[in-house]
Amino acid sequence: MFSKKLMAGWGDMDFNSHMRNTAFLDKAGDVRMLFLSEHGFPMSEFMRLNIGPVVMKDEIGYVKEVLLLEEITVTLALAGLAEDGSRWILRSDIIRPDGKLAARVNSTGGWLDLEARKLIAPPPALMATWQILEQTDDFQQLPSSVKAK
Repeated sequence: MFSKKLMAGWGDMDFNSHMRNTAFLDKAGDVRMLFLSEHGFPMSEFMRLNIGPVVMKDEIGYVKEVLLLEEITVTLALAGLAEDGSRWILRSDIIRPDGKLAARVNSTGGWLDLEARKLIAPPPALMATWQILEQTDDFQQLPSSVKAK
């Protein structure tokens, strides 16, 4: 399972002194981009290819609080994928230092052609990178996002 240890920082806190809802999305997004970068797809490669990941829906389920300066572990797994790779669901679990689940983020997205501004299937190397991820127990096959001409 791909995971990174991060910290709940000052800017991640809300008025109630626990990690704010959008900070969970930020941490999941950071780990997603770290995974891609570590597997041959840093931002410069996306710029060269003129494509980028686009999230169309995020769902967050909250379980336990995360407090200031707590070290959290953020995981990344594949919860769904279209056969052509054009659509995906990624799952990130945010785990507290005591090993308890704090939140689960499911992000549904695809690959955007930055010039045509439409969803596309990824190049084979990028598709293979997504397939490296461990699949969740409830992994689902998704329909393609590519529209027939």
